[in-house]
Amino acid sequence: MNITLNGEPRKTTATTLAGLLTENGFDGKVATARNGDFVPAGHRATTQIFDGDCIEVVAPMQGG
Repeated sequence: MNITLNGEPRKTTATTLAGLLTENGFDGKVATARNGDFVPAGHRATTQIFDGDCIEVVAPMQGG
């Protein structure tokens, strides 16, 4: 299936947001959104992704 991940077109075999994160090497310490809607960490395993979805994954940054 074809999705957009962080603004870049991607092909994936994942069917859930959690699967997509694993497939792309993201750890659990990220914030996620599907089609502009925030997805809490506890819902990623049950959040289905579909052809054409736009997924954003943001890692927190430390600094000061």
